[in-house]
Amino acid sequence: MQAYILGIDIGTGSTKAVAISLTGEALGTVSAHYPINSPEPGYSEQDPELIWDAFIKCLSGIIAKLGTHPQAASLSSAMHSIIPVNEAGKALYPMITWADARSENIAQALRATEKGASLYHNCGTAIHAMSPLNKLLWLKDNEAAVFESAHKFISVKEYIWFKLFGVFEIDYSIASATGMFDIVTRRWNVEALDLIGIPTNKLSEPVNTTYYRADVNESVVSSTGIYVQTPFVIGASDGACANLGSHTTGDGIAALTIGTSGAVRITHSKPVYNFEAMVFNYLLDEQTFVCGGAVNNGGIALNWLLKNFLKKENPGGADYDALFGEIATVPAGSEGLIFLPYLYGERAPLWDTKTSGTFFNIKPSHTRSHFLRAGLEGICFALNDVLRTLEDASGGITQVNISGGFTSSAVWTQVLADITGKKLAVLQSEDSSAMGAIYLAARVLHPERYEQLTKVEHQEIIQPNKNNHKVYSRMFPVFKKLYADLKDTMHLVDSWE
Repeated sequence: MQAYILGIDIGTGSTKAVAISLTGEALGTVSAHYPINSPEPGYSEQDPELIWDAFIKCLSGIIAKLGTHPQAASLSSAMHSIIPVNEAGKALYPMITWADARSENIAQALRATEKGASLYHNCGTAIHAMSPLNKLLWLKDNEAAVFESAHKFISVKEYIWFKLFGVFEIDYSIASATGMFDIVTRRWNVEALDLIGIPTNKLSEPVNTTYYRADVNESVVSSTGIYVQTPFVIGASDGACANLGSHTTGDGIAALTIGTSGAVRITHSKPVYNFEAMVFNYLLDEQTFVCGGAVNNGGIALNWLLKNFLKKENPGGADYDALFGEIATVPAGSEGLIFLPYLYGERAPLWDTKTSGTFFNIKPSHTRSHFLRAGLEGICFALNDVLRTLEDASGGITQVNISGGFTSSAVWTQVLADITGKKLAVLQSEDSSAMGAIYLAARVLHPERYEQLTKVEHQEIIQPNKNNHKVYSRMFPVFKKLYADLKDTMHLVDSWE
């Protein structure tokens, strides 16, 4: 039985455990899914207890699969969630996820003030409905009884951590995505807390991303078979972990991840500020910032295409193969058909929850296949918009390291390469966020193995097609102009709902 480190990524729709040997060999994965609820338009909620159940299923499942417990475990998780809890760590209200838009009006009003600019500069998080800062302001105004009775306001990772150890602690990375944490002093920001009207003790104790505990609760031991003294590293956010896990920590390299949503990120020794585009600045560790922008419409927009154009409610592998096969029959640029993919509003660089999806320049010659390709191209155009914003702020980017399920599609990765004009690299097949969590654990618990564990044995390179890139370079300014031209109309129509 091989010794291994376990990386557990707590995502929006599922939790995934990835086991890697101390020499870097992939040993196995286990995943478990859970639902997202939308009781009202713009709401995005989850039951954190279901996420805990999935976490336990992954932990016990990998131990059973490999027949031995891990040398260490380390956590990655989605950002921006908020859960009011009592002293026993029990949720007093459904978990509000990153995708929730109910605090949009609060965020827009704050963003227009000098205080909003100050909070962005000090805390590094976009002034947007996704931010826990704005979620708490909404709770204070709309759920006063819950707000007042809460012992703590925590994220999903803190919820899991409390279940494991009975303490309220938060890593610097997740804290830096709350909009309430000073990313330079690494302390809770007084200006943010005063705005909400809460003291510091309503939030967890911040710790570094390599911080670990080795005293797992007996109930977890009995339900999973893990050793009580197994060290758990608190880890970082999924985005920060993905940069580390995809080996994107050098100059001139960006990381691009597509899951339900999508993101483009670079690493830097100091924050990269752009208030208009709201470039985020999250901590990977005490010395490293992960700077970038996230989009709402990644895989979720592709699933919309499958559902509405191919009538696939629960698409499987064959359905995706059929989709990409059909897309491949259409030339680059979809013969002038352009898609704005903002089906679920948009974050970077627009920060507009009232925008919408739009097909433009429809001609009689356009078929279903054209709409499918234009849909995929629109997703990639949106990511390119973020990539260009980062490049303008930080300097040249020559390579983009990509990760996420989309890397298994030769069609999707080639379209992305052709639109960005960048060399794309797939460095490893396992989940990059879970891998980043594993690397953080190795840094502190197995430093002698770190170099071997993180060594890149091989990489797949996708080069852009120059002719296709010329087509897309002509279309990209039109893509950007369309939003600027349609913004007011989109907002007008949104007011009808």
